[in-house]
Amino acid sequence: MGSGLSDGNRNTSQTRSLLSWVQRRVEAARSRRGWHLFAAMLRIFLGFALLPSGLKKIIAEPFTDPANLGPFHDFLDAFLATGFFYQFVGTMQVVTALLLMSQRFALVGAFMMVPIITTILVFCWSTEVYPTASVVTLMWLGTIGLVLWDVARWRGILVRGGDARPRIEASDRLEPRLWERCGLAIFSVYIAVTAVSGEIYRPRGMELDKPGFYLFPALLVLLIATWVLDRRAWKARPKQVD
Repeated sequence: MGSGLSDGNRNTSQTRSLLSWVQRRVEAARSRRGWHLFAAMLRIFLGFALLPSGLKKIIAEPFTDPANLGPFHDFLDAFLATGFFYQFVGTMQVVTALLLMSQRFALVGAFMMVPIITTILVFCWSTEVYPTASVVTLMWLGTIGLVLWDVARWRGILVRGGDARPRIEASDRLEPRLWERCGLAIFSVYIAVTAVSGEIYRPRGMELDKPGFYLFPALLVLLIATWVLDRRAWKARPKQVD
């Protein structure tokens, strides 16, 4: 029993050391404004990436062309046939997107996205859709990065005791409310356009004849405008060491 307790204490100590190391690296990144901007934009991009597929599931539309064959498409056809379960997964994707893009509840969204994106990642690699799998791998890495970005908020779940380093909040390096409004505006605009047009648009090239094609440049302009406003607000602040 003594040996078991010793091994447990050793594992706890190793976990604490690892989390402390990660937290020190994260806090070093948090001292720089650029990383806060990157985190805010990453939340919006990852959340937005979930919207088309999530909405398709909610309204029970096929995710791919039923005429396509192969393990990837066969699975998705069977997935569609599950009915309510298909719609439930879509609802969870849209809820996760909303939480991420809200910024305020992004950590909850990031934790919810981990099992979602991990499942998609394994599925894509196992069915050998390598281009899609490569993109999903980047999304998975981004999701893990967002979880680690807030390690100071959840490390107490695993080990007692925290790092004494002061935590640098987003408000110390940017204007969080601007990014909250930006994320929620992009989410709302996409949902509204989908409802009005009756089409869940996914870009497949220069489709100038489709109204949905112009939605994406408009949303990008909104993102850029938020960055410009944030930059102006930052310059108006008293001089800080970045």
